[in-house]
Amino acid sequence: MAAIVMHGISEFDLGVVCEVFAAPPKDFEGPWYELILCSIDGPSVRTQSGLTLTIPHDLGPVAAADTVLVTDWPDTGQAIPHTLIQTLQAAHARGARLVSFCTGAFALAAAGLLDGRRATTHWAWSAQLARQYPQITVDAQALYVDDGQILTGAGTAASVDLALHVVSQDYGANMANHVSRYLVAAPHRDGGQAQFIEAPVPAPNDDVLLAPVLSWMVEHLADPLSVEQLAARVAVSPRTFLRRFQAATGTTPYHWVLRQRIFRAQQLLERTTESVERIAELCGFGSAASLRTHFRAIVGTAPLIYRRIFSHSSSQTL
Repeated sequence: MAAIVMHGISEFDLGVVCEVFAAPPKDFEGPWYELILCSIDGPSVRTQSGLTLTIPHDLGPVAAADTVLVTDWPDTGQAIPHTLIQTLQAAHARGARLVSFCTGAFALAAAGLLDGRRATTHWAWSAQLARQYPQITVDAQALYVDDGQILTGAGTAASVDLALHVVSQDYGANMANHVSRYLVAAPHRDGGQAQFIEAPVPAPNDDVLLAPVLSWMVEHLADPLSVEQLAARVAVSPRTFLRRFQAATGTTPYHWVLRQRIFRAQQLLERTTESVERIAELCGFGSAASLRTHFRAIVGTAPLIYRRIFSHSSSQTL
């Protein structure tokens, strides 16, 4: 992995990259990423808050990287250097995976790599990205967008979501969950940026209200779960339950449960030899066909292909 840094870089975004990719998680003994930091501004780089970092590499190592990370672009009104554009275009042409965090999407856009694609960036700059690059379908709601070879993430904390998604792609959901525990972060956050745009943080009493029912839902994924049933558990009307659930999680009960069921299916595919039919039953999908449809839509591959890729790499005790 080559991470491109420059003057004015966000310490948070760079910190997430280093925390997740620079060293393997505790108790993991297999091969991990090799992260190289590459500067476009010489060996001495000033961060957003005025810290000075020593970056030993120029853009040279990017030419051999399997994954290229653009952590952010500090000034979205500043032209992207031609050298960086050429470097990104060359990486894309040879098949490297490209990942941008926050305003790093502007660098990929300037290189023409997001044309005709769906992409995201921090909500505060999404309108500017769409205006400057009308060929891009800018999704201002998404925490991150996985468009195959190119992945783009929203602002700041969404860097954690995208980094964990990359780990999940490469090492499986079980490993991403393991890394998330050490980060003390959710392995997957449902909902999008809408829950963070000029909206107050959900009141503590909302969290207290929903916490028990969320735990109960996870324990009963194999059962049919209706809004009426869930609302009754917390003694509110279905309409009130839906409103409070949306405010606290940023998504609907249906989509929240669907994600939890898919995550449970990933774990069972990685850790057990249960059939797809049995896993569908255990996760509440009702049929193997339903599991396959939702699994492919969310994970991007078929359950058995996912098992073939990740069951061995996840067999260690974490």
